[in-house]
Formats: sequence, C-alpha cells, structure tokens
Amino acid sequence: MTSERRAAVAVERIDPWRVRLPRHGAMTTDGIVFADEALMQELAGDQALEQVSNVATLPGIVGCALAMPDIHWGYGFPIGGVAAFDAADGVISPGGIGFDINCGVRLLRTPLREGDVRGRLQELVRAVAREIPAGIGSRRRDVRLGEDDLEQAMRRGVAWAIEAGFGLPGDADRLEAHGCIEDADPGGVSRRARERGLHQMGTLGSGNHFVEIGAVDQVFDEAAAAAYGLEHGQVTVLIHTGSRGLGHQVCEDYIDTFLESSRRHGIRLVDRQLACAPLASPEGRRYFGAMSAAANFAFCNRQLVAHFVRSAVARVVDAPPESLEVVYDVAHNIAKLEEHVVDGVARRVCVHRKGATRAFPAGHPEVPEAYRAVGQPVLVPGDMGRYSFVLAGRPGAMAETFGSCCHGAGRMLSRSGAKRQAAGRNIVAELAAHGVVVQGASRETVVEEMPEAYKDVADVVHVVAGAGLACKVARLKPMGVVKG
Repeated sequence: MTSERRAAVAVERIDPWRVRLPRHGAMTTDGIVFADEALMQELAGDQALEQVSNVATLPGIVGCALAMPDIHWGYGFPIGGVAAFDAADGVISPGGIGFDINCGVRLLRTPLREGDVRGRLQELVRAVAREIPAGIGSRRRDVRLGEDDLEQAMRRGVAWAIEAGFGLPGDADRLEAHGCIEDADPGGVSRRARERGLHQMGTLGSGNHFVEIGAVDQVFDEAAAAAYGLEHGQVTVLIHTGSRGLGHQVCEDYIDTFLESSRRHGIRLVDRQLACAPLASPEGRRYFGAMSAAANFAFCNRQLVAHFVRSAVARVVDAPPESLEVVYDVAHNIAKLEEHVVDGVARRVCVHRKGATRAFPAGHPEVPEAYRAVGQPVLVPGDMGRYSFVLAGRPGAMAETFGSCCHGAGRMLSRSGAKRQAAGRNIVAELAAHGVVVQGASRETVVEEMPEAYKDVADVVHVVAGAGLACKVARLKPMGVVKG
C-alpha cells in the first residue's frame, strides 16, 4: 500500500481501482475514492478529495464516504459522491443531492438502423430541437399544466404523465422506482418553486443536458444486451434532463433552513455547504418529502421529453412513436431510503447519490423483471464527441457502494476554461467533421460542453468495471445532439 498526497489530502492506494482517505480530524470514518492512478493525477488541485473528507464528518454516516471515478468539485458534496446515513439517527443534506434534483438519463431503443437515419440526420436533429425547448429559462407553450396537474405530477410521478396522454402504458415498468418516489410530499414545495416549474415540464435544462441520437457501435455482453433489447448498429436516443427550476428552488429554499437547523441541533459543520438536519426531524422530513416531489417532477419531465422525441422521430423517419421503447431511466441526484447490509447487519439508510446512480445487481427485487436475470441497466453518458456506455449493476456495488455507480464522464475543465481552450475554434464544425450533428441553445453552450471539457468516459467505466461495481454491456456513439 503506497501513501501519497493529492490536493492537500493524504491518500493511500488500496489496489488499482481504489484509494483510501484515512480518517483524521473531525472525520468519523474513512473516505474511499474509486479511481486509477491516471484519474487521480487528473484530480490534482481539485477540492473534490477534501469534500469527500468533509462528508465523513457528518453525523450518522454509515460505512465510508464514497466517490466514483467521475468525481469533481461540487456544492458541499463532490459530484460523484455517495454517502449513506442511518435512517433513524443520521442527517439529510441538500448539498448531498444537488440543485438539479433527479437530474437523470433515459435511454430509448428504436427499430431503426444507423443507415436509416444517417442521410436525414440534420433534419432529425432540427425536428427534435423544434419539439424540445432547451436552455436557461426555456418553457413549453403547448403544454398547459394547471395547479392540480403539477400537484399530481409531484405526488404520482410518471403515472400522472401517462394518464395525461404523454407516453405509453408500459413505460413506467422500466423506470427506476417506476418513475415515482412514494415518499413525495408536495406540501413542502414552495410557491416560488411551483411557479418556476409550471411551464418547464417537457424541456431541457442548460449546460450538460441534451437529447442525443446515437447508435450501438459495440456490444460487450451479448446476454445483457439482448435482455435490454440492444444490438449492434441499432439507433438509440439518450435524454438527459432533470427537475429544472422547480428542483433548483427546492434546494435553495432548504439550504438556509438547514443552516439554522444545523446550529439548533448542535451539528458542527466543517463546510457551510454541508448544511443538514436530522432526517427524523420535522424539517428533515419536510425536505425529504419536497425533494421526492421534485424527483417525481423530473421523472415526468423526462417522460414528456421522450413523448415529444417520439413525435419528432416519427415525422422524419419511418418509426411509429410506439416503436421507440424505453430501456431504462436512472436518477443521478437524489436521496433514497433503502435497506443495505453493513458489516453483516441489515440497516435502513438514507443513501445520498450526487452525480452517481444506482447499480443494483441481478436478482435484486427493485430491478425490473425483464432485467432481473442480468442486473439493472446503468446509463453512463459521455461527451458529445466520443461515446456513452450502458452497463449492468454487479454484486460488488451492493457490497461496497450501497448499490451505486458512476453517472457520466465528469468535467475536467471549468466552463470558463473550456471557453479559453475553444478560442478561435468552431466546435460545431469540428464535431460535424467527425459525423456528429450538433444544435445548441447557444454557441456558448456548445463551447462549454466541448468534448475536451470532460474526462474520457471509457476511463471512468474502466475503473467501475475493474472494481466490480458494474460490467460493460454496450457502447453508444453519438450521431446527432440537441444541447440545452
């Protein structure tokens, strides 16, 4: 075991896939980061490792403070951070979930082959862009939700959207939690949050949110790919968006409340951004209910985006809307009450996943029945110039990470850093030269999201596969991208 120092935090390498941040100072447990040496080198100077150590100081933490290989600096918790807290004696922290509650990804499979769309790709991207409002403050004017609609969406999730005509009856069968967190309580969602979300259902957020038309260019696990309905050369659609202004406002509303709660409950914070409250306290329960309601809004948002993507594709190519089938939908920024075995004992815990996703293995009762023999699909989008991956959850995730895995590539450059590196370049033309058609809400967005701004997602996937958290099933290459 070697000892080294990264970003002023001492770490010990355990094996090629893991490093330990030994307990010190106010930490009550170790930190574990899943990263090989190359990814650790990329973290030099990033505050994310310090944030892992900070998380390990929070009351009621169970097991270690964890980070996935796509780790980078975030608000309070690092992005890529995972931590579980005892359901009775632990805390809940908005910084451990993030501002975009249930930012997540949905994958659709189609009956189309790459050759069916390549000649009409520009037309297809434009059709999707017309159907899906995108970017900061984007709103839908063709979907008029009333207050009761919004209430039902927050309470019932995707079931409401399907009943309202946005989607197919079987869609919910292949979504995480069937597209509904049952603990949702819209009563904790403020008037301002509701106002911000009322006209944003069915839209893409800004930044790294997107709709991507791609194709399966490599299959690694034939059995799992067959179970997921994926095959080489098949056209797919990835949708990445979350709870928009509603979720952002829910997070904002409770951060100030939790700063006061931390003081009142005698919780010493090493970082104000870790503001928290006991999960069992009135304010803790209220936030959990509001966070769950925002998560249900996000599930509905992706449901509506999928509905309008189906319409756009059907107008351009020969693919009826119902032929675009859901493979799976995963939440990235969320806290969920789950039962996990810790040191041989089953415990009820509140698992915070921020920039991380579930990776439940074969046989787990929460894996859709169609996939139970191979494990839950884990959707890991990369950048818009290279590739994304579909993985399957493995038993190692349950043993080490509370059933969690990476969620994407992870940023390497700040948005301002990306702009500096892109000075004088035409990123859209560069991507077109590599066969990728991109349409963004603005030129600035495309520049900020250029491929070099991200780690190579293959490197991230290499680590989670090596560590036994998930196995590779298929690789998807982008062909056309609509950016928020």
